[in-house]
Amino acid sequence: MKSMTGYGEATQHIKNGKVSVQIRSVNHRHLDLQVRAPREYLSLEEDIRKLVRQKISRGRIDLFVNRYVAKGQSRKLEMDEALVGQYIAGVSQLKKKFKLSGEIGVSLLSTIPDVFHVREVEIDAASERQTVIKALTAALKKLEQSRQREGAHLCADMQSQVRHLREIASGLDARATENGLRLQKSPAPEGASAERSDKESPEIANVMFKGDINEELVRLKTHVVALAKTLGEREPVGKRIDFMLQEVNRELNTISSKVPYLPVTQLVLQGKERVEKIREQTQNIE
Repeated sequence: MKSMTGYGEATQHIKNGKVSVQIRSVNHRHLDLQVRAPREYLSLEEDIRKLVRQKISRGRIDLFVNRYVAKGQSRKLEMDEALVGQYIAGVSQLKKKFKLSGEIGVSLLSTIPDVFHVREVEIDAASERQTVIKALTAALKKLEQSRQREGAHLCADMQSQVRHLREIASGLDARATENGLRLQKSPAPEGASAERSDKESPEIANVMFKGDINEELVRLKTHVVALAKTLGEREPVGKRIDFMLQEVNRELNTISSKVPYLPVTQLVLQGKERVEKIREQTQNIE
């Protein structure tokens, strides 16, 4: 069992820098994946999403990919040599035509507009794909470990609630039997024939029939056993647990309506309280 809440982070080195991946997950009914990556890695986004979907089935996932390079390595200074040649040729022509003195030096050329310009260094995303995937895989592994640790705590609490449900189901069985015996011993309704036994009284028989909850108790115990077994499974079980809780609640409601007996009602309320506590925890289970 895994929680939907967790965090993972990993870093891989590239030439003159590093790639960092951070993943944060919280509970959500479905898989909601938000990827934030540098524009240089836009071509890798589908690969990133595919890998995450292989590992995670539910939860809100915020994934950040960052690329850091050493200072000065992300930009490159370029010189327009053709333009410089044109300037030198033009100045030389002026000197010759107008018989001007002086040398053409660097100080003069450095003041010429558009001779030098700085551009961002383009990267080959394909060449860094493996590095990004390695960082993502490592971050996902740490996220998985984080979610498993949190899931273990949730599972322990839910198992405790399931043990209480088992005790409540046994208690309901005993109380239903107790209620049946109580009804059998009830005096015949006023005006009823003394020769007719209590069990033969239509009114008593009707209450006895209404109080027959054997099928509901069998189903309730079956659901509780299945719930306990499901808590021990490794694959995503959140939706299945939620469905089982609905079935447990259904049986408890039916038992309560069939047996309007205070001890039974009290046990049903306790059972519904346990179900609600498990349901709250299920909201965080994958």
